[in-house]
Formats: sequence, C-alpha cells, structure tokens
Amino acid sequence: MNELARKSIRFLPGIILCLLVLLIAIQLSDWLGGFVNRLQGILEEGKSPISSIFTAIVLGLLIRNLLGLHPTFQEGVNFSVKIILKAGIILLGIRLSFLDVIKLGAWGIPIILICVTTGLVVTIWITNKMQQSHRLGTLTAVGTGICGVTAIVGTAPGIKATQEEIAYAVGNITIFGIIAMFSYPYLAQLLFANDPVRAGLFLGTAIHETAQVAGAALIYDQMFQSSDVVEVATIAKLTRNTLLIAVVPIMSYYYLKHSNGDSTKGQVVKKWYQLIPLFVIGFQLMAGFRTIGETGIEENQMAFGILNPDQWQTFWRSLNTLGSEYLLGIAMAAVGLSTNLRMFKNLGAKPFFIGMVASVTVTIISIVMVYIMGGFITY
Repeated sequence: MNELARKSIRFLPGIILCLLVLLIAIQLSDWLGGFVNRLQGILEEGKSPISSIFTAIVLGLLIRNLLGLHPTFQEGVNFSVKIILKAGIILLGIRLSFLDVIKLGAWGIPIILICVTTGLVVTIWITNKMQQSHRLGTLTAVGTGICGVTAIVGTAPGIKATQEEIAYAVGNITIFGIIAMFSYPYLAQLLFANDPVRAGLFLGTAIHETAQVAGAALIYDQMFQSSDVVEVATIAKLTRNTLLIAVVPIMSYYYLKHSNGDSTKGQVVKKWYQLIPLFVIGFQLMAGFRTIGETGIEENQMAFGILNPDQWQTFWRSLNTLGSEYLLGIAMAAVGLSTNLRMFKNLGAKPFFIGMVASVTVTIISIVMVYIMGGFITY
C-alpha cells in the first residue's frame, strides 16, 4: 500500500463523521423547521427557518465538548477544515464570472485596507494601555483583520512571538469568530436587508477566519434566501487573505528594527510566495473557467466546443452544489468538531479584552465603510 493510500485511510473516518453530522443536521433542521412553521400556521412544505449549516456546527460543538473526539477521527476532521473547506471555496468560483471577481475585489480593497489598518492601530494601542505584549497585540490584530489563524501563524515567526502569545491570539480569534459566525448573519439582515452586496461585504470584512465567513454566509443564504451574499462575502474574504503578502513582511521588518535581539527558537520565517493562499488562485481560475464557458455559449451555443447550453448549465450547477452544499457543509461540521471550548479557560482577562476590542473595532469600521462605499458597487 503506497503512502497516499495510507493517508487516505487515516483521513476517511473523520471525513465520514463530518458527513454524518452534516446529514443529521440537514434532517434535524428540516424537522425542527417544520415544527416551527406549524406553530406559526405555515404549511409544512415551507422552507425551514433553521439553517442546516448552523445546526451542523452546533452538533459538532456538542459532540466535541460533551462526548469528546476519538483520535481515530482527528486527522480526518483536520483535513476537512483545512483541505475540504478550501476545495469547497474553489468550487464557489463557478458561480461567478472572472470580471465579477475582479470588480467586487477591487471595490472591497479600500474597505478592507481601512478595516485592517484601523484594527492594527487600535489593537496595538489598547495593548500598550493594558501593558501587554506588543507581539500579542499584533497577532490579535492581524488575526482579526486579515484571516484568523493563518495570519497569526504567518506573522508569529517574523515578530518572534512566543507559543503562549500565539495560543492566546488563536483563542481570541476562535471565540470571537464563533460568536460572529452565529450572530452576524442576523446583524447583516438587520442593517443591510435587501442589499446583498452590503450584507456580503460586511460578513466578508468583519468576521475573522475563512471558515467562519463561509459559515456565516451560508447561514445567511439559508435563512434569508440570498446566494449573492455568499459570493460577495467569499470574494471580500479572499481579497483580505491576499493582504498576508504585504502585512507579514511589514510587521516582521518593524520588529526587526525595534527588537532587542531576542529570538524564538524553532520558528522559520516564510518566504513571501509561501504566503499566497493557493485556494484564492483556484477560486479565480474557476471563475475564469465559468467565464470561458459562458462566452462559448454566447458565441456558438457550445461551452468549450463540447457542451450545449443545457449540458453546460447542468455541469456548472452540479459543481456549485458539490462545493456549497456538501464540501462546505462537511467543513462546517468539522469546524464544530475541531473546536475545544476548554481552550478558553486559560485565556486571561486582559488578552480576552484585547481580542474583544479588536473584534468590535473591525466590526464597527466594517459597518461604517460598507455603508459609505457599498452603494457604489453594482452586482
């Protein structure tokens, strides 16, 4: 048996567990939703008001924290969060044309830059006021403003952060990101109802982790029937992710100039090209693939010279269903299964407060900027 087959077997139990959690969540949300609809006098056939994605995450959390996660499942759950999530996001690109991606990403850049910059400044300021480590403040700020744990791990070696500081920052990102994932879809509807561009921009710029943004956008779609929000939120988040390329070298340079010569053993600073999120490129390539196919349909009624309009629509819709409903659903179940709430018990009051300030700051700036600039974007 070759190495790839052995790894696949190790991943399989965890992936199957995530799939089972998703399938149970779908059935449970339909049953609970039908019950709620009947209480309101709505026909049972009406759409469930309870999101299956929300239910899958909660089920995963309950399993992990009440029953525990057997080591047999751990590798597959980790694989689902890291790889299956990214595969699902790549397939979301099939819903968009390449020009849509470029346009929405470009308009989102000013909002994202202001959110990230303000978040960094305010978080480092409050860190100084509370006499906590500058490195902790920086990790919390980049994690909140850019892309969660990936930004923290990418920035930590360059600023010589300790393992304790990394753990505190990751804990902050996780707890406030989970709160945002569950609550911000409803806040987005309250603030930006009937405006999917603004709602998507808010979710994509105010929530920390890529998985958390995907979860919040899918919950929004299922609760308020707006697939456009998923697309806009995904583009905004992926645009944020690319800022890693600029922020990590800048913060590393700053600390090299101002450090007192201390170092942290065992940490390797990544090269700039290692910071480029490959799934961001994959998402753009998939959008380009959709664009080429649509162009072929418009010009000669054949996508890539082999698929007629009906076949092409069936093909790209199948890819979209695979990505948005199944792969991302499995990843969301894995998010719940991989979240150990016990990690928060050792999080001190001051680091917790710093994380709260960072999260609230980015959220407020996001709301303000989306209100100001969201109206300029047509989609």
